[in-house]
Amino acid sequence: MKPLRWIGPSKLELMDFPKPVMRAIGFALYEAQTGDKPDSAKPLRGFGGAGVLEVIEDHDGNTYRAVYTVKLADVVYVLHCFQKKSARGIKTPTHIVELIERRLKLAIQAHAKRSN
Repeated sequence: MKPLRWIGPSKLELMDFPKPVMRAIGFALYEAQTGDKPDSAKPLRGFGGAGVLEVIEDHDGNTYRAVYTVKLADVVYVLHCFQKKSARGIKTPTHIVELIERRLKLAIQAHAKRSN
């Protein structure tokens, strides 16, 4: 099983979600750790393929997302967990995409240090 690594405050972000959402996302991350692709996961647009995925869970009329990457060998890095608040469409807001990009760079750096 691949280890799960949390980038920045992503674990605290997840812990703020309602319990049913935490359980569902936790199970999806477990599936990623075992090498499976969770049914609720899809590639996040703008990150070049299926290396960065998002899990989407709805609860009480709200949408929650967890973004993780499996593109770094043998580790699942959780990059960001957030509640989708935009009333306009499904597009992820630019400031969230930029945050995910920064955290992905941190994951790449952390992974390089572990590999040395």
